[in-house]
Amino acid sequence: MRFGVNYTPTHGWFHHWLDFGLDDVRADLDSIAALGLDHIRVFPLWPVFQPNRTLIRPRAVAQLVSLVDAAHERGLDVAVDGLQGHLSSFDFLPSWITTWHRRNMFTDPEVVEAQGAYLTALAGALAGRPGFLGMTVGNEVNQFAGDPHPDPDRITVEQAERWLRRMLAACERGAPGALHAHASYDRAFHDGAHPFTPAHSARLGAVTAVHSWVFNGTARRHGPAGTATEAHAAYLVELSKAWARDPHRPVWLQEVGAPAPSVPAEHAPAFTRATLGYVLDCPDLWGVTWWCSHDVDRALADFPELEYSLGLLTHDREVKPVGRELARCVREWRAGAPAPEPRRTALLLDAGDEESAPLRAVCAPGGAFFEAWARLAARGLRPAAVLAQRAGDAEHLAARGITEVVTVDEAV
Repeated sequence: MRFGVNYTPTHGWFHHWLDFGLDDVRADLDSIAALGLDHIRVFPLWPVFQPNRTLIRPRAVAQLVSLVDAAHERGLDVAVDGLQGHLSSFDFLPSWITTWHRRNMFTDPEVVEAQGAYLTALAGALAGRPGFLGMTVGNEVNQFAGDPHPDPDRITVEQAERWLRRMLAACERGAPGALHAHASYDRAFHDGAHPFTPAHSARLGAVTAVHSWVFNGTARRHGPAGTATEAHAAYLVELSKAWARDPHRPVWLQEVGAPAPSVPAEHAPAFTRATLGYVLDCPDLWGVTWWCSHDVDRALADFPELEYSLGLLTHDREVKPVGRELARCVREWRAGAPAPEPRRTALLLDAGDEESAPLRAVCAPGGAFFEAWARLAARGLRPAAVLAQRAGDAEHLAARGITEVVTVDEAV
C-alpha cells in the first residue's frame, strides 16, 4: 500500500516552473517527508515544457529530473503527469493549439504526434531514475472533451480510446515497464454522453486511477458526515472494478481531499479518517495520494476559494490538523493493518452497453445505483459493483470473491 500526496509548491504554485528554485522544492519535500508519506505526484506545465510544437525545453526537463532526484533523497518516489492540461480550475494549453492555431487536441495528427513526442521525452529523461514510478498521461484531460468545458474538443468514444492508447504507448516507449496510467475526473463515470468512459479507465494503462471529490453533489445530498460522503472514494474504487477485465486490477486513488465548505474545516480530520477507513477496506487498492501537499498562497489571485485550504500543510509549511490526522492514519495502517477481505455482496449495475455505458448517470450522486450502493454501505455490507452483463458469469464472480448479487430495488 502506498501513501502519498499531490505536490503543490509553496513558492509560486505550479508557476514555479517559470522561476524554478531547487532550495524551495527541497524545503517543501522535507515537510512532506516529515508526514511519513512515501510518494508524490508532480505536474509539469505543458506550455512551459513544450512552448512550440517542435520544441521541448531541455532546461525544463532537467529541472523536473532534479526534482525527482531531490524527492528520492528524501525517501519519496515520484509519479509525473504529462499534459497539464487542467489544474485547480485553470487550463494550461500551449499557444500552438489555441486561438489562431485552434485544433482538436485529441484528433489533429500534428498535435497528437507532438503530444506523444513530449510524453516520450519526459518518460525517457526519467527512465531508470531511482524513485521514478511512471507517467500519468495528464491531469483530468477528459474535461477538454465535452461539457461543461466552455470550448471543448468534441470526440467520439472510439477517438478517445485511440488517443489514450497512443499516449500510453508514448509513455511506454520512453520508460518501458513503468507504472503508466491516465486519469479522468468523475464525469467519465457519471455522464453517459461523455467520450471518456469507465471502460477506458478500468482497462487502459497499468492501473485504474480515480479522483474523489465530494463537492460533486454528494456532500450536499448526504452531509459531510453521511456514509455516502465518507465512503465516496471507496465507492469510486469499487465502481471502477465493475468494468475491469482483470478481477484484481490495482486501483489508485490518485486524488482525494476535504474541500470546504462541502467538508467544514472543523470536520476535515474526521472526514480524512473516515475516508481512509472506507477506502483501505477495498481489495486491490494500489495506494492513496491526497490532494494536496500545501495550501495555495493567497497572494495568488482568482482561484476558487476551496483551493486555498486543501493542503495538508499551510503555505508556510506548518502541518494542519488534517495533515496530522492523515499521518496518524498512515502510521496506524503500517503498524499492522490486515489485508481487506473480498467483498462478497455486489450491487447489480445496468449502465447499458459495456463499452460506451450510455446509462452511467445512474452512478452519479442522486442516481439509482449510487444511492442504492450508499444504502448498502450504511448497513455495513461492504458492497462491490458488478455489470449486468457479468452478473451471471460464475467464473467472474468467483474470481472477485462475490457470492451474492443484489439489484437496486432490493437494496432498501
